[in-house]
Amino acid sequence: MIDSTQANTLLDALITAVDAPKTNNTGELYCGLDLGTAFIVLTVVNDKGEPVACAYQFANVVRDGLVVDYVGACDIAASLKKQVEKILGTELIHCAVAIPPKTEQLDGGAVKNVAESTGMNVVAVFDEPTAANLVMNTQEGAVVDIGGGTTGISIFEHGKVVTCEDESTGGTHFSLVLAGAKGMSFNEAELYKRDAAHHEEIVPIVAPTIDKVSSIIRSACRNRHVPEIILVGGTSELSGIEDRIEKALNIPVYKPNHPMFVTPLGIALGCRLHMLQEAHHA
Repeated sequence: MIDSTQANTLLDALITAVDAPKTNNTGELYCGLDLGTAFIVLTVVNDKGEPVACAYQFANVVRDGLVVDYVGACDIAASLKKQVEKILGTELIHCAVAIPPKTEQLDGGAVKNVAESTGMNVVAVFDEPTAANLVMNTQEGAVVDIGGGTTGISIFEHGKVVTCEDESTGGTHFSLVLAGAKGMSFNEAELYKRDAAHHEEIVPIVAPTIDKVSSIIRSACRNRHVPEIILVGGTSELSGIEDRIEKALNIPVYKPNHPMFVTPLGIALGCRLHMLQEAHHA
């Protein structure tokens, strides 16, 4: 079974770096840019793989994992980069990005282009759950990234990815159900959903959508040995979602601290790992 101690330590350090960035960096810095349905997140790690900065902004530029407002995405990414550079006192150069599994042809390089529009050099493009596992480090199991628009699943055997899937169900669908049930606008439901004080009330309302996510996971795991499931992504912030999914699948389900930030941190760690490997082979 997974030991999430190291992952939680890294994630806690990343959250601390939002308000208290590490400014005494002397080596290379590596960035991860995550274009989510609800948020765009820029994370930075140092040459030791330690989080040094994190900035994020609410955005409505991605739908079902695909960029639908390219100019808006570029503007927000550039603003986040400028914000972090000012705090750290240095230019951010090396970057990686991630996309939902099996969307390479649909994406058309848009996510990479958004990052490059800021002046950063994109060294790698990952699928989102695989990037997340650079934080979680499961050897045998499934990493499930429940984002705003889609649920992405990567299954690992002996530490290697054996299958990746992505389906169009995520936090947007939760918000639509909640809005209908409570007579709210979509934006009101989004804000209501993010308040942990409402989660106990929300889970029964969105239970059918959670069950849909469970069915997506079940289908992806069919014919595979999956001893554990790790939930990441912004929608996984919903308290109690892990319990309902575990009950539906009868497989142990784990959720780290700050699941919304697992993939963004993994992308930055992936940038660092990729560049170290490139340097080693040079």
